[in-house]
Amino acid sequence: MATITDVARMAGVSTSTVSHVINGTRPVRDETRIRVEEAVRATGYRRDSLARAMRRSRTDSIGLILTDVSEPAFAAMARGVEREAMDAGCTVLLANSGEDPDLEARALEVLAERRVDGLLIAPVARSHREVIAAVVDQGTPVVLIDRLDGVKADQVGVENTAPMRELVLHLVAHGHQRIALAAGDTDVSTIAERRRGYLEALDEAGITADDTLIVTGTGRADDTRERMTGVLRQSQPPSAVVAASTETAAGVLAAAKGLGLTTPEDFAFATFDGFPYADLFRPGITTITQPAHEIGATAMQLLLSRIDGTLTSRPRAIRLEPEITYRESCGCPA
Repeated sequence: MATITDVARMAGVSTSTVSHVINGTRPVRDETRIRVEEAVRATGYRRDSLARAMRRSRTDSIGLILTDVSEPAFAAMARGVEREAMDAGCTVLLANSGEDPDLEARALEVLAERRVDGLLIAPVARSHREVIAAVVDQGTPVVLIDRLDGVKADQVGVENTAPMRELVLHLVAHGHQRIALAAGDTDVSTIAERRRGYLEALDEAGITADDTLIVTGTGRADDTRERMTGVLRQSQPPSAVVAASTETAAGVLAAAKGLGLTTPEDFAFATFDGFPYADLFRPGITTITQPAHEIGATAMQLLLSRIDGTLTSRPRAIRLEPEITYRESCGCPA
């Protein structure tokens, strides 16, 4: 295997000059740089990034643990993280916890063993918080994304309660009194906050909350479909349905299809998160869209600031604003 000495000998320069060319640590004359680059190609030299990282006490790697990488919002967050990491010269190691606290704990253990420089985590519903806290106590920078809770770490997410309250009040303004909520797993902090917004809206409108109209469970599409089918079959079915996530939205629409119901003819419909290219659906789906890519990018920027030591203040909690787009599914004109 070629060494930096072999490159220096072929290019007729010192090893320090080769290092400056490879790492960009000091300007080198163009003719010298070209000779070094040609020598690198000719010898097949590869920089030992692991040894370099050990000398710097850094691995230039970041751990990212998400609950479901196939979910559109998490996929967009991952892209935001990756973009910022790439610009910073870091590699992202991705783990999917699958809403399993034991898998999440194992992923934390494995990533810690690989000495990642920092961790980005979207905690599962019943996460082993003590495991995350232990990682923080050991000095590894951690940023929670999307799902914010009591762990003493930086956190980046979206406003959930107020936007959901606004959406439900919009349906009330359209004349709806029986409004169902496809919530899903309320042990997930974001879902709990969206449920709170739903209840606050009903209270503000003077509508008594009906527990039979609130669908909980795993939050998966098939589970939501089964539970929502029963709600839509009630003697007094809801005239409007709000979903708290992409998965529950899919479950609601699947239940409606199975019963031969359509929106907004049989019931008005709106969702938090929703589907990519929601404006192409017919009818168009009223959606609260969170800036998922920006959440990932902001979390990565915050983590890099902790790793570099440029940010030493107490943990920060950043909430970004989502955007509500009203479309035909809730009864608004096209």
